[in-house]
Amino acid sequence: MTNTTDGIEDDRPLKPAALRGWRRRCPACGEGKLFDGYLKVRDRCANCGEDLTHARADDGPAYLTILIVGHLMAPLIMWAFIAWRPDPVVLASVFSVGCIAASLYLLPRLKGAIVGYQWAKRMHGFGSPPPVHD
Repeated sequence: MTNTTDGIEDDRPLKPAALRGWRRRCPACGEGKLFDGYLKVRDRCANCGEDLTHARADDGPAYLTILIVGHLMAPLIMWAFIAWRPDPVVLASVFSVGCIAASLYLLPRLKGAIVGYQWAKRMHGFGSPPPVHD
């Protein structure tokens, strides 16, 4: 579907693109890998050829990871301390490992979801026509 005022296509479906990104797959096709390593976005999708160089997630994934992990772990650590009264060193060790594990799990998935969101909303060059070379 195109916008009649400027000839640019309307936004792409957001939910499928964000879910594909969450699964660390190309937001366009859902098949190719989104990352080349742990967090580096590939230049192109190996499956469909989508240009992924426009991805600009910046600090968003890290902020969301901290927000989610903090909101999950803070009540849990208080509950565990009240319910079991473990030694503080044990409590700190267990929850440190839990925070690190949750952060390592969430960070690439949240970055993928943000890249999928950007792709769906045609942000930062996702969806602009390719440059004309004369």
